[in-house]
Amino acid sequence: MLFLLKVYIDKPANASNKEFYSVWLKESQAALEAVKGGAIKGIWKAAGQPIVIAIMDLPNHDVLDQAIHQLPIWKLGYSHIAKNIEIIPIRPYENWAEDLKTLAEG
Repeated sequence: MLFLLKVYIDKPANASNKEFYSVWLKESQAALEAVKGGAIKGIWKAAGQPIVIAIMDLPNHDVLDQAIHQLPIWKLGYSHIAKNIEIIPIRPYENWAEDLKTLAEG
């Protein structure tokens, strides 16, 4: 199953740059390992904004939930910096185009 993940990373006012970026560095290392392992198909940071966007390929919703809670931000107790998390199940557009053929018939 493919999922689009979008998350805003919020730096707490009481966190030093060193603390904040050290946690984000650990998160980035874990994410790049997931890319190598195939669980993340692509990952991007929005230019000029603390937003991370990823396409994840996981077997089901349970594995998605488990994977998120294994990330360093959660394991290190910093889940509060991940704000406005959006997870959207996505499907290939080609599949939708096939469905449209039936839907267009009425």
